[in-house]
Amino acid sequence: MTDDLKKQYDKLLEKSKEMAVLGSAASILYWDMETKMPPRAVELKSQQLAMLQKIGHQMLTDPENGKTLDAIEEHKDYGSLSQLEKRNVYLARKAYDEATKIPEELVVELAKQSTVGVNVWKKAKAAKDWGMFKPELEKMKALKDREAEILMEVKGAKTPYDALIDSYEPKMTADNITRIFDEMKKGLRGVMDKVIAQGKPDVEFLKRPVTEETQIKIGESIADFIEYDIKSDKSGGRIDTTEHPFTTGYYTDVRITTNYHEDRFESSIFSILHEGGHALYGQGLPMDWMYQPVGSGASYGIHESMSRFIENMVGKSPEFWMYYMPFMKKITGETFKDVSYEQMLRAVNYVTPSKIRIEADEVTYGLHIIIRFEIERDLFNGKLSIDELPHAWNQKYMDYLGVEIENDSEGVMQDTHWAGGSFGYFPSYALGNIYDGVWLTKLDKDLPGWREQIQAGSFKETKRWLTDNVYGYGNLYDPEDLVKEVTGKGLVVKPFIDYLDSKFGAIYGY
Repeated sequence: MTDDLKKQYDKLLEKSKEMAVLGSAASILYWDMETKMPPRAVELKSQQLAMLQKIGHQMLTDPENGKTLDAIEEHKDYGSLSQLEKRNVYLARKAYDEATKIPEELVVELAKQSTVGVNVWKKAKAAKDWGMFKPELEKMKALKDREAEILMEVKGAKTPYDALIDSYEPKMTADNITRIFDEMKKGLRGVMDKVIAQGKPDVEFLKRPVTEETQIKIGESIADFIEYDIKSDKSGGRIDTTEHPFTTGYYTDVRITTNYHEDRFESSIFSILHEGGHALYGQGLPMDWMYQPVGSGASYGIHESMSRFIENMVGKSPEFWMYYMPFMKKITGETFKDVSYEQMLRAVNYVTPSKIRIEADEVTYGLHIIIRFEIERDLFNGKLSIDELPHAWNQKYMDYLGVEIENDSEGVMQDTHWAGGSFGYFPSYALGNIYDGVWLTKLDKDLPGWREQIQAGSFKETKRWLTDNVYGYGNLYDPEDLVKEVTGKGLVVKPFIDYLDSKFGAIYGY
């Protein structure tokens, strides 16, 4: 790289570092809002977050950034840049072009409305009052309509909703997702019907009371198993309590949250495994890429694949429970003394249609996501209005899962995503499962003994494989290109459905 090109490229990376540091500060403010913030601080917190959003937008849209990008891209030696360097330039250009089209006042309004909307959503959900939340959702939808119309042009998207999806899953479209989800829907319902036909396993013992103090100890042991360090003097993680579990942070400071229910102790186990999977991805990115555009996850769907892999393919596997059951019995004392490994395995893999997404089983979970995707798609293409959301939600739950929604808090208000403006996010959850299917195919070939290692109490070999095949690529590729790079094949649904059919067939004996 010539000296003048290197000077411009270094300038680009310095700006990237400044924005990464600012973004990491905002993420910790968000963590504080959800975990430690006193009730009176809502308005102040909204101003703080809005200010950081404003500063970040100003930094990103600084005309000097455009000049730097122009100087690099138009340089006669641009072709001499490495793949990584060109990817940094591409990602920086994409972010700049999109951000410069969004008016600063819209950025600020979105940040404010997100903070206020989430706060009202919490109150409305607790009160089971859709009417309290609906005005805030209408305000957010109007803001996202404005944003989507702008982004549609700069991203080259066919529809406003495609533009929103691209922010979470680059190059993915609603039409493509519809095709993938239609195939997945058929496969999931096929497996669901076969499992349910075997009858209900004993799950009553899961309701036995387990104190929060004991659940915290269980959570710490789970964190130890997956090598998510929350204790040592070099730790970069925390586990805190909040209404809706989430992960936030950057590289050396990635925090997760969970919640504890005395009569559903397993809920915290699987939320820690899930959020811990996100955290391992965030902490496992190449340290040399910290502060660079490539030093981030490839997409939200790839992120979800990493969290759901650890939650389900590891945490709900026969091998994990064969290893972990004696440890759990020791921590919980007499509570589960009479429960066998086989009983626990069937109970934590109990398949039944349900109302709540975050507590759905591994088979029916994708149907929860398909419902949300179809509602979002129809909301943004004009087939649904805000007023019609509760009815549409309830009808799809009856049609796809055969369950009756009794109130809007367990229905259309159960998730925080729409309150915060995260339209287009939901498809990533189910796409994550499909990515897992293709990762698993390669993992079984590369590391055929990985399940036995889990059974022996060692996750490190599997974690190393994830580092080499997913974490270590960062944002070097768009998600579908990453799949091809790692597996040599495109994104297909069948491996995930085959995995489910094989696993649950073995557990339930069909």
